[in-house]
Amino acid sequence: MIPFLSLKDVTALHGTEIMEAVQRVVDSGWYLQGQEVERFEKHYAAYIGAGHCVGVANGLDALIWIYRAYIELGVMQPGDEVIVPANTYIASILALTENGLVPVLAEPRYDTLEIDDCQLEKLVTPKTRSVLLVHLYGRCAYTETIGRLCQKYNLKLVEDNAQAHGCRYVDGRKTGSLGDAAGHSFYPGKNLGALGDGGAVTCNDQALADTIRALANYGSQRKYVFKYTGRNSRLDEIQAAVLDVKLRYLDADNDRRRDIAKIYYEGITNPKVTLPVRLADDQNVYHLFPVFCEQRDDFQAYLAHHDVKTVIHYPIPPHKQECYKQWNSLSLPVTERIHQQELSLPMSPAMTHEEAQEVVSLINRY
Repeated sequence: MIPFLSLKDVTALHGTEIMEAVQRVVDSGWYLQGQEVERFEKHYAAYIGAGHCVGVANGLDALIWIYRAYIELGVMQPGDEVIVPANTYIASILALTENGLVPVLAEPRYDTLEIDDCQLEKLVTPKTRSVLLVHLYGRCAYTETIGRLCQKYNLKLVEDNAQAHGCRYVDGRKTGSLGDAAGHSFYPGKNLGALGDGGAVTCNDQALADTIRALANYGSQRKYVFKYTGRNSRLDEIQAAVLDVKLRYLDADNDRRRDIAKIYYEGITNPKVTLPVRLADDQNVYHLFPVFCEQRDDFQAYLAHHDVKTVIHYPIPPHKQECYKQWNSLSLPVTERIHQQELSLPMSPAMTHEEAQEVVSLINRY
């Protein structure tokens, strides 16, 4: 059986150091707001190329706190609009509606899977305050057109970097440092994954970082003094210690993902299976390897019959979800086509070349 992603095998790649880090925290007797979080924040900010990193409980909270902080700082207010890709994971949109902001859904390009920068300007209105850019599947979604648009209309560019740790833009800057602020998820299956939930915000704005840190700590900047109505959303010491170990190997692990992706790109020749445009190596960290097939469900069943596990990302687009009934009648054909055809192949730094070749062989026989 070829698993879609074996977290046990991924953890085992650096298992000894991870266990030592966990034991160090256990022995310290200090489990929240300590040196491990401080150390990881410092290292991750330097890795991303940002002035500040604030650890939080998860990736969704990271995005929620960015927009909540902008509201607290008077940069935005409830009712303002944020342009966001329609084909994203729902967390990107939940962060907006949680803050009373209005998501404006933008179609992606079918070949790149990322937001279509040619369609953005027509979505800008007097109420637009931000573009939420999602580096979906581990692919860099930033373009100079998006950067110029945000400058032209004075829009905050926020990155959802949950799936793209270590990815770069063409000029060498890492995703997570391209805009005004970025949210990161350390869910276990991510390229940089914890042993539980975790997240972070990176930015270069001291006031924004300070506000987010307070909001994620009950709204407090000083013990028992509460400036904001915040929440408990803190990265814990064990997760920070584990992440700090895995951060040292992130680039090498991403290179391993690229090796697997190379086998897929160069080996898959079945005309029934479409692959997204291949980016330069450093512009894709292959959090996922999506392919597209008009007979997606039959194709998935075929691979499962041959013991190859796959996952659909994502079967129902956000605008068709019950929680957003007001959008259910919208027609977003590119997004809907992607969600109807997408299938993610096995991908991880623990995967072997032989396993990848077997997946290719099975696909070409479909």
